[in-house]
Amino acid sequence: MTNSPESTDDAGVAIAAAHAGADVVRALYGRQLFRLDKGGGDFATAADIEAEKTILGVIRAARPDDAVLGEEGGRYGASRTARTWLVDPLCGTLNYAVGTTLVAVNVALRDGPAAVADPFSGEIFHTDGETAWARHDGADTPLEPTSATRLVEVNLDPPFPHAPGFRAVDLLARPDFVEGFRPRVVSTTLALTWVAAGKRAAYITDGGDLSESVHFAGGIALCRAAGCVVTGIDGAPLDRTGRGLIASADPETHAQLMSMILDGGRHH
Repeated sequence: MTNSPESTDDAGVAIAAAHAGADVVRALYGRQLFRLDKGGGDFATAADIEAEKTILGVIRAARPDDAVLGEEGGRYGASRTARTWLVDPLCGTLNYAVGTTLVAVNVALRDGPAAVADPFSGEIFHTDGETAWARHDGADTPLEPTSATRLVEVNLDPPFPHAPGFRAVDLLARPDFVEGFRPRVVSTTLALTWVAAGKRAAYITDGGDLSESVHFAGGIALCRAAGCVVTGIDGAPLDRTGRGLIASADPETHAQLMSMILDGGRHH
């Protein structure tokens, strides 16, 4: 696949852009990269910035009239257009900067197709908004969520806007949680794609309104298209809640986790 879209549809643009960004991330891995301090212990590297430029170039070439909201560069393009691409060029920057390969490249058209690339496995998870697939070595396999692993990704990164009412870390101290599930923490939204792919039973994070976040939009789109249950941590739809995110492989798992979350909130 080249850096130009494989087809004229939006799903093809998302795939091509994520693929191009992943190529940059992989090429710069292991080098001594400068860090741009973003405050609060967060930073960007040259890989974040170069990958975003490359992704932007793909989208601009294919959709010159669309707007782009990038994690590093902010908003590009027309401010009045209804079509906006949400781009997180390197999700897991802290992992990447210390030589850990758990990172993702996220590209999503708001309320439309999306692609999430794993630069190091070579997989690109993608959706046209209705079906969800994993592409590896040019072959597409449908994503099939399952809770069989019992592994639950719990994002412990700040901010925690709903503390002390709820913090994801509270789940780790609950006997019923550790009896029924096995917690994992990788600190990249690549884990959301793993829920869609059946590698995780669920993903949980605190936070504000994540429905149009550059970090989460691609993973949310994949989970929804694959048939996962996706809500806020209060059980409300993402388009209204503004309260974090829980994505589960099936309704039973979602109900179990929501019961623990809501019970934990009542105990504060």
